[in-house]
Amino acid sequence: MSTPESSPHSTRRQFLASSAGAISLASALQAAPPANGKRPNLLLILGEGQRADAMSIAGNTLLKTPNHDRIGREGIRFTNAFVTNALCAPARAVTLTGMNSHATGALGNHVREPLPSSIPLFTDLLHQAGYEVAMCGKAHIGNGAQERYWDYYFAFNSPATNYYHPKFSEGRDGKIGEPDTYNAYADDLMTGKALAWLKQPREKPFCLMLWFQTPHAPFYRARRHLDLYNGVPIPKPDTFDDDLKGYPGKPRAFAEADNKIGTTVLGADDPRSLEELVKDYYAGLVSCDENLGRIFDWLESSGQMDDTAIVHCADHGFFLGEWRMYDKRFMHEPSIRVPMQIRYPRLVAAGQTREEMVLNLDIAPTMLELAGLPVPAHMQGHSMLPLAKGEKPAWREEWLYEYYEYPDAEKVKPSRGIRTTRYKYIHYYTEPQEFELYDLASDPGERNNLYGKPEHAELTRHLHARMDELRRQTNDPSLKS
Repeated sequence: MSTPESSPHSTRRQFLASSAGAISLASALQAAPPANGKRPNLLLILGEGQRADAMSIAGNTLLKTPNHDRIGREGIRFTNAFVTNALCAPARAVTLTGMNSHATGALGNHVREPLPSSIPLFTDLLHQAGYEVAMCGKAHIGNGAQERYWDYYFAFNSPATNYYHPKFSEGRDGKIGEPDTYNAYADDLMTGKALAWLKQPREKPFCLMLWFQTPHAPFYRARRHLDLYNGVPIPKPDTFDDDLKGYPGKPRAFAEADNKIGTTVLGADDPRSLEELVKDYYAGLVSCDENLGRIFDWLESSGQMDDTAIVHCADHGFFLGEWRMYDKRFMHEPSIRVPMQIRYPRLVAAGQTREEMVLNLDIAPTMLELAGLPVPAHMQGHSMLPLAKGEKPAWREEWLYEYYEYPDAEKVKPSRGIRTTRYKYIHYYTEPQEFELYDLASDPGERNNLYGKPEHAELTRHLHARMDELRRQTNDPSLKS
């Protein structure tokens, strides 16, 4: 089972050697005319660490998110949506390119090099096809994607900016200035800037990236929410006390990581208790929902709500006390599951749910197809639009996960894995190599590690082989032939 691996710190050049290469933008710009003759506006809402159950429409009884809920209620909600790398910067690169992390070379949060110009963002293709494109909020990708063209840019490029005195770079028509400091709650400010840009007269359709910072450590709330959830009890996750039992069945890679409640890794404001973490996290999402409502109100008042295709996802999920953990990075369900919703009544019937496994890898192809553009052959995801329209296309039954950033910032060891509709196999591939295997049908909480049990040896071999095949199909340069 042991396989040789290149270092997780391999150079960017090595990781790009087998990537897309020179991709012709022009080849992707033969637009198919929309059915109604009018191209939709596009709005991509990217939550920060918003896990799949962090919406009231998903059954959360403490958190109220009426504006997020509206997307799913008036469109489609995918109940099995995942990210292929549960870390901010790599996940954002996946979202914008439709390519796996090993194909883009965006492997960790601290890479400041731009993505290669040979790899287009879907916003590049939209711009060349006649869309106005804007990035507002937390960019956190390469150098903030400032080397790409934006009609409007109001963003910062770090894990988080000061919540009350944030620094944002602003630019128009492809020119971006130096960061300025503002005195306002960060997400309120960026939403106001997005609204001001939306209200400008235009003859072209727009594509707006509305990418929230909240809720990210250190989890500062908007001041209007300082007393939100006072006196509300927070239930413990089923596995919360498993931490005190020595993580039964979990490998050292899991048990010895630092992303646990009560540690001080990112700073003194890391969560000190389950109650603090969950309440601050939920309060942050309430502020996001309110800001989303500001955007929706303007779309309604301007008569553009139904002419705007709205896609909502998140960069990754989040542990909220499972095994006493917080943060993300691991391939376990709280970390990799995210919301995925689409509202566009011109094509998507209201009130749908689908159970197929969709990925953040699928967002770029979906945005292009919504605009009537073909999906370039180099993209490794698939448009979700056929599913959203109620069709029954052949769809994936397995997918590849990867994580590289070690030891910063939380001592989570590099891993990759495969998730099928029933099983999950995780390989921590640096020495000492360790493994996890779960039957999600009988063990959705991932408490019974089946790896190493003789009766599951053949299943283990099969999943490892399929994982390597997925790496081969997506040109993972660290896979040895």
